[in-house]
Amino acid sequence: MTSEEFRALYRRLRGASRTDDPRGALRHLTPQRVAAAAAEARTGRTMSLAAPVETQPGPDNPEPAVHRMTGPAAGVAVTHGLHFAVDRIAMNVHGDADSHLDALCHVLYDGELYNGVPASAVTAQGARSLSVDLVRDGIVGRGVLLDIPRLRGVPWLEPGDHVTVGDLTAAEAAQGVRVGPGDLLLVRVGHRRRRAELGPWKAAQARAGLHPTALEFLADRKVAVLGSDGNNDTAPSAVADVAFPVHVLAMHAMGVHLMDYLQFEQLAPACADADRWSFLCVVAPLRLTEATGSPVNPIAVL
Repeated sequence: MTSEEFRALYRRLRGASRTDDPRGALRHLTPQRVAAAAAEARTGRTMSLAAPVETQPGPDNPEPAVHRMTGPAAGVAVTHGLHFAVDRIAMNVHGDADSHLDALCHVLYDGELYNGVPASAVTAQGARSLSVDLVRDGIVGRGVLLDIPRLRGVPWLEPGDHVTVGDLTAAEAAQGVRVGPGDLLLVRVGHRRRRAELGPWKAAQARAGLHPTALEFLADRKVAVLGSDGNNDTAPSAVADVAFPVHVLAMHAMGVHLMDYLQFEQLAPACADADRWSFLCVVAPLRLTEATGSPVNPIAVL
């Protein structure tokens, strides 16, 4: 896309998504739709949509999480009496390996956050507005998985490939499902399978994701949340002067929370076996009051 085409798309999506509700697109996930989503849990089978947190560095994860045991202390005998095993973990919330949820304050564009909130709301001490605290009560709704590699008959999309509106509508038709208002849309590009079979690579430089124009699909269907087993954005970017156009359009223009680097390698075959691609989805971020995101472990209930 040219810069002018991107700007026009941005203005169109922003204008269509304007609201006084600071939750953004989560306004489409009404209590009635949450209650209806409970009916998607038919077998009671649960599965994690998160990848294990990694503590070893790699080309896509140069600063991995740090896990340290802090007790029992080295050299302390634990043969008698009560002792506790304790530990601590430190991690970058946003990266190219660990599963995480992006808060609406994560994207600053043209001096603003979502809905015209000034960028000055994010300071060195934290985000005073639109932080992950907006979803402290969790996100519960109907999850829909669209499996694009399955549609194309390949194990994964190659880095640099784009998911288009045509792919999304064709996947709906092939899978017998339709994305609707308030849904949590999960788009599989096969990033996790490729990484598992070929090894990690510099995903910041090359990865499959959605084409910016695919965000029109989300706007038309009133999607509440978008998640992928990649970053949602393609690299290299489809827009020369915007490195993460999907993040800008989804979060900044539309108020759609994103989940990056999930894993669907258990969910996808389970959906295929059941011939059912919708399910109850439960997302519970950490209670972080001024953070730009959170590690996340979404649970699908089939």
